[in-house]
Amino acid sequence: MAQRIEDHAIIGDCYTAALVDRAGTIDWACLPRFDAPSTFAALLGDEHAGHWSLRPSDQHATAERRYDPDTLVLTTVWTTDSGIVEVTEFMPIDAHRATIVRRVRGLRGSVEMRQTLRIRFDYARALPWVRQIGDDDDPALLATAGPASVIVRGIRFHADDHRHLAVATVRDGDVLDTVLTWYPSHREPPVPIDVDAALAHTKDWWHAWTGKTRVEGRYAAETRQSLLFLRAMTHAETGGVVAAATTSLPEDPGGERNWDYRYVWLRDASLALASLIAHGYQDEAKHWRGWLLRAIAGDPADVQIMYGIAGERELPEWELDHLAGYAGSKPVRVGNGAYTQYQGDVFGEVLAALHDARELGVEENADSWALQRALLGYVEEHWQEPDNGIWEMRGPRRHFTHSRAMIWAAFDRGVAAVEEFGLEGPVDRWRSLRDAVRAEIDEHGYDRARGAFRQHYDTDEVDASLLVLPQIGFCKADDPRMLGTVKTIEDDLRVGPDGLVLRYRTSAGFDGLSGSEHPFLACSFWLVEQYAASGRIEDAERLMDVLVGYANDVGMLSEEVDVATGHHIGNTPQALSHLTLVAAADAINRARGKASGHRTRIPQRDGGTRSWTGEGERAGTPA
Repeated sequence: MAQRIEDHAIIGDCYTAALVDRAGTIDWACLPRFDAPSTFAALLGDEHAGHWSLRPSDQHATAERRYDPDTLVLTTVWTTDSGIVEVTEFMPIDAHRATIVRRVRGLRGSVEMRQTLRIRFDYARALPWVRQIGDDDDPALLATAGPASVIVRGIRFHADDHRHLAVATVRDGDVLDTVLTWYPSHREPPVPIDVDAALAHTKDWWHAWTGKTRVEGRYAAETRQSLLFLRAMTHAETGGVVAAATTSLPEDPGGERNWDYRYVWLRDASLALASLIAHGYQDEAKHWRGWLLRAIAGDPADVQIMYGIAGERELPEWELDHLAGYAGSKPVRVGNGAYTQYQGDVFGEVLAALHDARELGVEENADSWALQRALLGYVEEHWQEPDNGIWEMRGPRRHFTHSRAMIWAAFDRGVAAVEEFGLEGPVDRWRSLRDAVRAEIDEHGYDRARGAFRQHYDTDEVDASLLVLPQIGFCKADDPRMLGTVKTIEDDLRVGPDGLVLRYRTSAGFDGLSGSEHPFLACSFWLVEQYAASGRIEDAERLMDVLVGYANDVGMLSEEVDVATGHHIGNTPQALSHLTLVAAADAINRARGKASGHRTRIPQRDGGTRSWTGEGERAGTPA
């Protein structure tokens, strides 16, 4: 039986990641890339799908764990009746190989440590050929199946019914390293690494990265940890930001809402970029912009809502029938059919993020501005079309108000690029189209009977994505229409004793799926931001305290939370949950008069926007 989602911690090398549960088991790892076929997949089935356990033989042993401060080096201290050991787990940075290191160090007395290793390549469809190499002084286990191999060094394993076991007694002062490295099977096994050097370099790298973070305020620790997770999910070479490290962790346990999130959504990546660059990470902005230029190069008509980590366009969705799924939730999916959807809001997300980068000093070049002009040209031709919306509705396309507002934002940022930065473009046409979209939303996207913006033009339902409208500058947070929308969201979408927010009411039947779901954490963080921006600071902090309280012991958040049990639901760690946490913390800081890296658009009388700089000073004064 898989551990609970919140029992996991992530270790990673900015190429891929592994999840380690509280019991000392790695039950999810895709090597050598986030979206590669799994090597360990017990999280989506049972131990026969692949796992690597390392813990004391004493089943009554207790464990406490934490990250080495400002790193993804995980340390677990195990206590038994006979002694205490420390387990340090990490993936070496800059090693250019997918390596997992598990170091055991004796702290007191003696502890018998037991390892169980089941290597199952290709989502547990490939049972490898395993053989022992080396000698007692340098033992190694070699496993191969098709294109993949791993070599495990440091301890002698013994075969036992399609698994391998190793037992060693660790005494005070002893150090035992077990190192697993993935490599292409057509190559020779890589040479051993120097674990001491790799550990020191990995810690130094993470410390140097987090040392650039500009964070303060009541939620500084949570912000720093969230930024670290966002960096961990940014591919070191391509710059692509994956939405999560996992696939098929259910939104509705036992139901069909199980999706593969190991890809790059333009929306999520754009918002992650905004969080990173607003806190001092301009290099990440340049890296991501390079990814974007490559991924969407070509005809703007071919722009997708999501891509592979290197910009791959084909992400066909298929099911792994042999895996039982997390907590019996089938199907287990690889790929994501939503890549074929049209979601008009992504154009606004991308153009807004690139405009933020521009305002923060990331210089345009001929190619980057030409790309933005091409995107705007496409939006000019297609802005009136309905879409599938931010939540990837699998029902008919509709005119979703959030999508329409993001189309407005696309034209607004085009106008701002010309007016504020002197770039070339048909500014009069963009301004006219921006005004036309606003007029349409004012007429069709606002329900005067309910006094609230509506989810789409053919319903009186609300949607949590409407909380984004003030963030992009479409209206002010204290606009009476926005306050009415917040009241309706509070009435219709808040659930549980703490009032967490659903994305929308699944009972309305718009999404084309069966079943229901739990509160979506990003939506609750959006409500925190709205509260703070509209003067409800105490309400913002009260809800924020609840939300950060749902983070697990190492600060991770998944996609949703079960308010009845407190259990995490959905894929993890969820980039959208962590980036909206950062934005919410920044909003509270602004409301409290403290410096903040995040940016808020300020509506102007002409229908356009200006923005705060992030240090509390306005780039322009509202007219």
